[in-house]
Amino acid sequence: MKCEAARDHIILAYYGDLPDELAGPLEQHIASCEECSQELNAMRLLDERMANQPVVDPEPNFLAQSRMRLDEALDMLPPHGFFTRVRVSFFRWVGNVQSAPALATFLVGVGFLGGNLLNRYEVAHQPKEKPSVVLSNSTQGSIANVTGIVQTPDSELVQVHYNRIVPETIQGSLDSPEIRALLLKGTTAPTDGVRSQTVSLLASECKAGHSCTATDDGKGIRNALLVSLRYDKDPGVRLKALEGLEPYVEEDQRVRDAVLEALARDPNAQVRVAAIGLLEPVHQDSSVREVLRTVSTQDEDPRIRTVSYNALQGEGSIQ
Repeated sequence: MKCEAARDHIILAYYGDLPDELAGPLEQHIASCEECSQELNAMRLLDERMANQPVVDPEPNFLAQSRMRLDEALDMLPPHGFFTRVRVSFFRWVGNVQSAPALATFLVGVGFLGGNLLNRYEVAHQPKEKPSVVLSNSTQGSIANVTGIVQTPDSELVQVHYNRIVPETIQGSLDSPEIRALLLKGTTAPTDGVRSQTVSLLASECKAGHSCTATDDGKGIRNALLVSLRYDKDPGVRLKALEGLEPYVEEDQRVRDAVLEALARDPNAQVRVAAIGLLEPVHQDSSVREVLRTVSTQDEDPRIRTVSYNALQGEGSIQ
C-alpha cells in the first residue's frame, strides 16, 4: 500500500468507516512507515484538542443577516433556460392529463394496444433456439476468469477458455509455515466463525510463546492479533485477541497502546473490562494511570467506572 492511499484510509479507519479487508494492509503499512504513523498520531492529537475547545453558538443577528444575504442572492439568479421551461411545461401537461379522466383513459388504452402489438411482433420474429452449451468438468469449482475466446470462421461456434476456482484443504501442524500463513489470512475472513477460530488458535500460540515475536514488516501472529483487536467487528474475536496479547503488555509498547485504545474506545463493556485486567502489571506507567483516571471519572458505563476506580485503588503508588 502506498502512502497516498494509506492517508485516505487512515481517516476512514479513525472514524470507523474503513472496510475490514483494508484494515490489515493499513495496519501493516503504518507499522512500517514512520510518516504515516506520524499522520495518525497527528489526527489523534487534533481530535483531542478539538474536543477540549468550547462550542460557540452563532449570534441571532449574524443568522438574520445571513438569511437576508441568501434571499438577495436567490433574487439575483438568472431566469430559467429553455430546457428548464420545457421540463416544467411537460410536468404541467402531465398534471393536466391526470386531472382529465377521459384523456387519461384513452392514453392508457393506446399504450396497452401498442404494447400488445409490439409483444406479438417480437414473439413472431424471435430467433430460433440455439443448441445447449456443453461444459466439461463442471463440478470442479466456480469460474474465476476468462482467458481467451476463439470463433470458428464463418460460423457461430465459439470456444471460450477460462479458469476455475477449485477449493482445497491443507492439514498440518500449527508450527508449519504453510498453516501459519493460512491462519494469518483467516483473521480477515468475511465469516465470523472462521475469524473466531483463527484468532483463538493464534492466541493460544502466543500464550504458549510459539513464534509470536514482534516484526517490523507488519506481519506475524502478534501483528495479526493487534489488527483484530483494533478493527474486528466481533467482540468475541477481540476478546480472544486480548488473551493472546496478554504476555506482551509489559514488554511491547505497541501492545500496551492497543490495549489502552480498547479500554478507551471499544464499544463492548466485556472487552473493556478485560483490557483493564490486562493492564494490571503496568499500572506504574503514566499513560496507563492517565487513561484509568479518565475512564473512572468520565465513562458513561458505571461498571467500567467502578472497575477502573478499583484498579487505581489497588495500586499503592497512585494517590
